[in-house]
Amino acid sequence: MVKPLNKEQIETSKTLLGKNTVDMLLQVHEDALWILENLGVGCKQPEIQEACKKYESEGLAVLYEDRIFVTSELVKRCLNNVPGLNEFFVPLNSFFIGGTAPYVYDDKAGKGGVIPTEEHVVRIAQTAEKNDVVSGMGRGVKLKDEVRQMNIMDENCNKPLYFAVTSDRSLTRAVEIHEKRKNIMIVFCLTRPPLEVNENFSEHFVKVVKAGLPVFISAMPMAGISAPYCYNGVLAMTHAEVLFGICAAQLLNPGVTCVHAGFPTIADPRIEYNPNYGLISHNLLNILMSHLNLILDIPTFQSAGTTHEEHPTPKAYDDAKKGQALCLKYGFHMIRHPFSFLRYLIDFSLEKLEKSIKIAEEISPDDAPEVEMPVYDERGMESIKQNRLKMYMDDSLTTANLGKIFVK
Repeated sequence: MVKPLNKEQIETSKTLLGKNTVDMLLQVHEDALWILENLGVGCKQPEIQEACKKYESEGLAVLYEDRIFVTSELVKRCLNNVPGLNEFFVPLNSFFIGGTAPYVYDDKAGKGGVIPTEEHVVRIAQTAEKNDVVSGMGRGVKLKDEVRQMNIMDENCNKPLYFAVTSDRSLTRAVEIHEKRKNIMIVFCLTRPPLEVNENFSEHFVKVVKAGLPVFISAMPMAGISAPYCYNGVLAMTHAEVLFGICAAQLLNPGVTCVHAGFPTIADPRIEYNPNYGLISHNLLNILMSHLNLILDIPTFQSAGTTHEEHPTPKAYDDAKKGQALCLKYGFHMIRHPFSFLRYLIDFSLEKLEKSIKIAEEISPDDAPEVEMPVYDERGMESIKQNRLKMYMDDSLTTANLGKIFVK
């Protein structure tokens, strides 16, 4: 039996986005299933391989030369086991202090590159705890001692948390925290382009899933680099990568909570094809990813309200306002990065955190900029079928769409 689509959400999405855009999202799901069945995902992790090999006799999966091909039927079976939104501990329309910057921005000196300290993490956690518009937090910045950071977050913020687990020591502590409070997620970027498992993280992904901890599965294909340069193309590639992670988790531990944290990004040719998180298009892409997952009844965690400004300028705050307002206008589940990050998510500004929280308290959907809703572009899948595991900088769709989409 296949888990039905959320019909109420489909109607809500049609009202907000338009029927043609919802039809595009439904086709994105089918395209992602095609990608997993026909292109597969490179994976050397033995336990994930073994979990998939069990389904070869039924014709539902194939392991060939360290590449796993998963059929749409098996993906749908796995999605049946994912606890839905009604069973999840974070409500709709929740902004998080999230992400992981390597540095703190020195707001007095006006420059970045400050090494994070425990005092920074305490302040971030206490800010999350005291502000009602903040629903929870990720790390914000990264300390060298993963367990110490978990403890600081746990001690200073009772709201939902997410953090990384990259050692057996941190896994042991995460299990203890989860047993005590339940409202935590463990973040993994399990895949990397082109459709490969990141084996640096795969072993601990398996351990976390087997321990029964909720997993937050991220993926970041970039339109114009590792995905087609159109809305449905980059959404399909992002969705496929996260669906693979969800399948791996469900095959290892059926019923474990999985959060779809697909984070579609855009390469901007004006900045040497680096990601531009300040584009209105970036916000819209992630909102669309949210809607697809809400239709599928999967907990979902995207990115919005970010900026390409290097410093907390008036434009950086305007970017936060526009991104947050777009989220409120169209609806979402969980959003990371909406308050505090600067260009490339490298620096975390505590001043920007406080000011952007104030913006979030005051904005309304009426503050959202006008956007043109995308419709399905058949060239997206044509590019995927043609390029397969190659990059997309020289793809004809990329060159055809430069300056026409993803430009604001």
